[in-house]
Amino acid sequence: MILADVSEIGGLAPLDHESGVALYDQLRTAVIGAVREGRLPAGARLPTVRALAAELGLAVNTVARSYRELESAGIIETRGRNGTFVARADPVDAAMAAAARAYADVARSLGLGWAAATGYLDEEFGGSANSSRA
Repeated sequence: MILADVSEIGGLAPLDHESGVALYDQLRTAVIGAVREGRLPAGARLPTVRALAAELGLAVNTVARSYRELESAGIIETRGRNGTFVARADPVDAAMAAAARAYADVARSLGLGWAAATGYLDEEFGGSANSSRA
């Protein structure tokens, strides 16, 4: 089991105390990004709420709320006294996320927007009424 360094989470992107986005939400988003990008792999043990709060200079309740929301979304899981871990990734989810990233990169490089890019997917899955390639 890998113990995630606090900097793996806190160092992702600085939390902006002046932002209109709540700190717990910024932290939640940073963890999701780290998981999706593979910086926090499935099974990685996360710092305790207190340790992360101390490292980031946040209130314990702020980090606790982020962890609760991440757990509700299935991103992390708490294993009692053993700690909090990045949830085991579904291989289909990981494969589809990688494919979606690659597809979006190609679409962007070709100058396609959302509607045009997803139009190709609509056609591939049997078409839809909204599958024009504008």
